[in-house]
Amino acid sequence: MDLDLRKLRYFRAVADRLHFGRAAEELHIAQPVLSRQIRALEQDLGASLFTRDRHGVALTDAGRQLLTDTGPLLASAAAVRRRVTVAARGGRRLAVGFRTGIPVIPAARVFEARHPDVVLDVQRIEWDDQAPMLLDGRVDVAYVRLPIDETGLRVVPLYTEPLMVVLPADHRLAGKEEVTEADLAGEPLVWHADPSTRPTRRPFPDSGLRVRGVEEKLEHVAAGRGVSFVGRSETVFYSRPDISYVPIPELAPDQVCLAMAASRTSPLVDDFVAAARATAEITTECGNHEAFSGGRAEA
Repeated sequence: MDLDLRKLRYFRAVADRLHFGRAAEELHIAQPVLSRQIRALEQDLGASLFTRDRHGVALTDAGRQLLTDTGPLLASAAAVRRRVTVAARGGRRLAVGFRTGIPVIPAARVFEARHPDVVLDVQRIEWDDQAPMLLDGRVDVAYVRLPIDETGLRVVPLYTEPLMVVLPADHRLAGKEEVTEADLAGEPLVWHADPSTRPTRRPFPDSGLRVRGVEEKLEHVAAGRGVSFVGRSETVFYSRPDISYVPIPELAPDQVCLAMAASRTSPLVDDFVAAARATAEITTECGNHEAFSGGRAEA
């Protein structure tokens, strides 16, 4: 029997909240209806997905496996819907995502010369948007920074760039030619919600602050709440007097890649990948001298 996407969405809502009442409210349906749909899904699969007792709701082993598999499946369905909607409006478009500081223009110019009839939409993405926006079709291809959850994605390495430590302008190390991790011992770290993405090998005190974008990161550093790290191209994109960028050569360089949904077959995406690879050297030079602020570029 084919899987019912609606039932999968209902399952995902309960699995995310582990509460039938709150999931029903989120889905705008009655709780008994939701319970019947979950039981029907369990019958379809021949497996119990939740345990329900006086302590609450919990996922079974089968439920945890379905939760893992449901994310990419629902994202793929959303991507199909988006692409069909775009096609129905007429014309051809390609949505390109990029992380802060990564210039898109060199590849865009090469691509547009080959496809003058295609509208190129450019969207900035944050570290936690990278995989979701590709999987659900909000962008067709994206410049990403590793690490990234590569589940369901095809990732093509492009180039690397050095990492820099971000310090308050009045910091004792500001203005140095370079620093080491040992120099930064004891400094609280301002970082993303996922600590596994930290580029450092030594433990740093946790500042307790969680940021999504570079702007938030720089605001906290400028206020003296900790230090952080960025790729060299980001330092050109965000030049400001209240912070200082210092090279830290002992850290592994930042890896910039192109990523797209592994299930997606598109000649336009392939042509953009080819353009990005052909202009990778130009892109690294641009990252050192200029930045593309994003938005939307049309051919």
